[in-house]
Amino acid sequence: MSNGLQVTRAQSLRTHNTFGIDVTTPLALRVDDPAQLPDALAMAPNALVLGGGSNLLLVAAPDAVLELANNDISVIAEDDDHVDVRCGAGAVWHDFVMATLQRGWSGLENLALIPGTVGASPIQNIGAYGVEVMERITAVDAWDRHEARWLRFAAADCAFTYRDSRFKHEPDRYIVTSVEFHLDRKPSLRLDYAGIRDELATMSIIEPTARDVADAVIRIRRRKLPDPAVIGNAGSFFKNPIVAVDIAEALRDAHPDLPVFPAGSPGRRKLSAAWLIDRSGWKGHRDGDAGVSAGHALVLVNHGNASGAQLLDLARRIATSVHERFGVAIEPEPRIIGATW
Repeated sequence: MSNGLQVTRAQSLRTHNTFGIDVTTPLALRVDDPAQLPDALAMAPNALVLGGGSNLLLVAAPDAVLELANNDISVIAEDDDHVDVRCGAGAVWHDFVMATLQRGWSGLENLALIPGTVGASPIQNIGAYGVEVMERITAVDAWDRHEARWLRFAAADCAFTYRDSRFKHEPDRYIVTSVEFHLDRKPSLRLDYAGIRDELATMSIIEPTARDVADAVIRIRRRKLPDPAVIGNAGSFFKNPIVAVDIAEALRDAHPDLPVFPAGSPGRRKLSAAWLIDRSGWKGHRDGDAGVSAGHALVLVNHGNASGAQLLDLARRIATSVHERFGVAIEPEPRIIGATW
């Protein structure tokens, strides 16, 4: 242990990935201060960066893992209407969201209870209930492994798209160390998505605050998605596919109950992967300890001792089945370690 850097040999990763896959890495590095990153990477240049392990499928054990533990929150600019906040990459995402709401800052309430860390949020461009984090990110600080230097990316340079970013396309290059967000002091609430208004009505709330919206989202998520502490999972395993308008319209003509959403482009539409998987007969399916949640068709689950390879095999069979039935390709959200899709 040096100042800001902790080294562990032969570290089990079972409790470091939300699927609960039991693999052992020869070397685990924990960095409390990002200034120690160059020293850590000198020991393991290709270490896999682990946040909450909530967006990973470990098919094989990585040679080394790196965890950032910085979780500081600081205000960098503010006025009567807005506040710009910097947060360390190691902060737990949900804790950060709740901390912003506690301080009277809104904008992230629809993203409550998403697993993982702040550092992972721009990589995946996390999103839920009508909001994507790219709408609130103003800058990302990162270490460039290829050029061995610090970089700062404005939001426009992050190449954000649906569940995607430049960081996701070069996962072995950039290590996100902090993220900056532009938040509101006067809430502009997003309520017209996935039952939020209905949940607020169930809560007997007529004039909701940002915290009320977060509480409604938390209630919905807990009801729909299995708790990784109870059964291993990585949340939604598949991305909602985006297709051409004519394909979406043809599918909805054939299947009037197929959910179709705007995709940010006049010529494209987003389909519900959960509906496609459910209609292909996979909801609640189980092969040994690898399965699909009985409560949500998008969620693959580990009933105990499934391997990453078993879960990957199941995911591939699901995708093949959906394509054969509907002619639509679906792709995984989690990063697959030790195999390719």
